[in-house]
Amino acid sequence: MKKSMTPVTNVDEYIASFPDEVQTQLNRVRATIAQAASSAEEAIKYGLPTFVGSENLVHFGAFKKHIGFYPTPSGIVAFESELSGYTCSKGAVQFPLDQPLPLKLIAKIVKFRVREATMRAKSKKQAKH
Repeated sequence: MKKSMTPVTNVDEYIASFPDEVQTQLNRVRATIAQAASSAEEAIKYGLPTFVGSENLVHFGAFKKHIGFYPTPSGIVAFESELSGYTCSKGAVQFPLDQPLPLKLIAKIVKFRVREATMRAKSKKQAKH
């Protein structure tokens, strides 16, 4: 599906490498994550758009038939029942391109990951003192 095999260096390039209809879906996911994790920064990690706070919060990407969303295993486990209608693995969920994106659910998972990462960062700081 991607136009070239040249590694992308930023999220805009990544999204631009897909057909218009997929770009629309990716931009919706991106905007939802950005709103839910307002202090996070965007990066490309593992070849995927990634939102980073004190740690990698979530990754997302487009594939032939789905949008992949990677909120770490804890994000999958915490929302297991709400994700039951989707194909999931240990740290990933697939949102089919031919179905509406569950943007409210994505936002909830991202907020969960932000809280989790913040608590983990605070614990590490306290352990050092």
